[in-house]
Amino acid sequence: MSDGWTLPDRGRVGVLCLIVTEAALFTIFVVAYLFYIGASRTGPFPKDVLDLPIWPTVCLLSSSLTVAFAERALEARRRQAFVGWVAATAALGAEFIHQTAIEWRRLIVVDHLTISTNVFGTTFYSLVGLHATHVLVGLALLTLVLAIGLSGRAMFDHARRFQLLAWYWHFVDMVWIVVFAVVYVVGR
Repeated sequence: MSDGWTLPDRGRVGVLCLIVTEAALFTIFVVAYLFYIGASRTGPFPKDVLDLPIWPTVCLLSSSLTVAFAERALEARRRQAFVGWVAATAALGAEFIHQTAIEWRRLIVVDHLTISTNVFGTTFYSLVGLHATHVLVGLALLTLVLAIGLSGRAMFDHARRFQLLAWYWHFVDMVWIVVFAVVYVVGR
């Protein structure tokens, strides 16, 4: 006698658990940043050194579209389009990291803000660095998928796995919206 119930997909459950866990971690970092806003007694202060990272934000949020286009191309079994959209996603993510590196270099070298300068530096680099680390993990996985796609090997049997990677990438993009709002809008 079967009631028609089947076990949920382990991969989807695993990625959803990862996303929930990571959301909790980011929540802790965001709350810490908000809690310590204005706690630094010495500068530099956020209003003095932070610029709105519009271009990196456009790049990262656009990458959510390109990864969705890659998913659709894979489902439609269009290998070249899939590879192109994965490459675009990776390029946009890499530009985001590149812009983050430029910002950090300026903050450290010109503005003398390090993780140990003051409470702002500690919370800023912790939160933004945590996010950047997640982008780098996603980029590594996207680069692996791109290498497989460029080698001519068919990815068509792995659409579900790529979907899970896309979920992770969308999560990283959604977290950036929160980080952007908290650090660069509210925190300034």
